[in-house]
Amino acid sequence: MKSIREIYKIGRGPSSSHTMGPQKAAGAFAARNPGAASFEVTLYGSLAATGKGHLTDVAVLDALTPTAPTEIVWRPDVFLPFHPNGMKFVARDAAGAEADSWTVYSIGGGSISDGTGDGPSGEGPDVYELDTIAEIVSWCQERGRSYWEYVQECEGPEIWDYLKTVWDAMKNAVEEGLDTEGALPGPLNLSRKAATYHIKATGYKPNLQSRGLVFSYALAVSEQNASGGTIVTAPTCGSCGVMPAVLYHQYKSHEFSEKRILHALATGGIFGNVVKQNASISGADVGCQGEVGVACAMASAATCWLYGGTPTQVEYAAEMGLEHHLGMTCDPVCGLVQIPCIERNAFAAARALDANIYASFSDGFHRVSFDEVVQVMKQTGHDLPSLYKETSAGGLATGYRRNRSKQ
Repeated sequence: MKSIREIYKIGRGPSSSHTMGPQKAAGAFAARNPGAASFEVTLYGSLAATGKGHLTDVAVLDALTPTAPTEIVWRPDVFLPFHPNGMKFVARDAAGAEADSWTVYSIGGGSISDGTGDGPSGEGPDVYELDTIAEIVSWCQERGRSYWEYVQECEGPEIWDYLKTVWDAMKNAVEEGLDTEGALPGPLNLSRKAATYHIKATGYKPNLQSRGLVFSYALAVSEQNASGGTIVTAPTCGSCGVMPAVLYHQYKSHEFSEKRILHALATGGIFGNVVKQNASISGADVGCQGEVGVACAMASAATCWLYGGTPTQVEYAAEMGLEHHLGMTCDPVCGLVQIPCIERNAFAAARALDANIYASFSDGFHRVSFDEVVQVMKQTGHDLPSLYKETSAGGLATGYRRNRSKQ
């Protein structure tokens, strides 16, 4: 597996698959064609279907137009075989002849692939020998160590400097989101809710206040993402509010040290990494279960470790976080990362806290393993019709259009 740096990427929203990935690909293509007279970019499948709402065209043009004029062609009706988020870059010379071309895919979490099946492009060498949670649990039990120690063993001590940067970015996203009001960009005119939720939460008794605060933190980060602010993929932009919400709550309300928060980040990161390695974290590939579901699993594992969970209890918490999102579709209204995405982040953060409590009451042993759920999630996602995978052609997206047309 690659470094968990590829799970936690600091960047601008609103979409890791539709914004960060295409911009990365466009930048790479521009770098290898500095003398091009013009570019043509064809966006296919899910990437084209919701690309305008996710600012895909803006991301691509920002990377290519400093080199040469660029034309974008939208083909939502064509799905390339390797992945729903396909794109083809063509560089032309002054006479209009094709000088170079490259077909590439945005496979989730800001990662790209050339479709050869060799894994993501440009992410460096593998750093983890083990790539299933069952193997990592055995490693922990044999040595009396924890998940974060396996991360340190493979990544080296310098991983903590990187995770400190990640944690600072997560905190900033929460705090900036809580301090910002107004409407989110786009035709929905959706009002930001984080500040209001945060204020209201302070008026409740502690047991309800805790849940309200977690909601507000998740909303804050997700709203920052939806407005193109700086966030951390965890594992994607669309699910970026879950981990920060849970960890910020533990940091502020339960006074966990920053060192333990970083260890929790590493613990959650290894679970996200296993899913990325063995299945997918792309909503266009497997639906929202691969985004919000995986984020919930990561946050469940991180929280359970914070509260002293054993390796098997932590695995159980993560398994529940993912299992109970199985089958969740990706059906963004108007192609925006707003409805239902923002609310899903808040509910997944709360569910992660519940998964920790449930797992902590157990002895950690259960019938269905995390690795098995990952495979079920992958198959379930591939069984979903394409209209339920980030195309805005089914589910809530069509229901919203239908209701608006009746008004």
